[in-house]
Amino acid sequence: MDNSFINNPLFQSIPPEKQAFLKNFAAQTPSDNPNDLANQLSSAAMSAKSQGLSFSEAETTLLINILKQNMSPAEQQKADRIIQLAKTFRPH
Repeated sequence: MDNSFINNPLFQSIPPEKQAFLKNFAAQTPSDNPNDLANQLSSAAMSAKSQGLSFSEAETTLLINILKQNMSPAEQQKADRIIQLAKTFRPH
């Protein structure tokens, strides 16, 4: 696991319980397949909700970057396209 996100100022500014959640999430995210991204995010969202946690858009972006850290540049681009597509269909 690449722990570089721990040095991110956003990560350092969030509450300790969210930091613990993100660290645990990063440790349990071995997939480097962008097709798994939606399932991983959904699972993380359900887990966070069950723990009473909610994440801002910036924090969610950090979560996505953790997911993408083991992907090749081409896989990261594919993941970005999937995320953009999902945002298109998200109700406002």
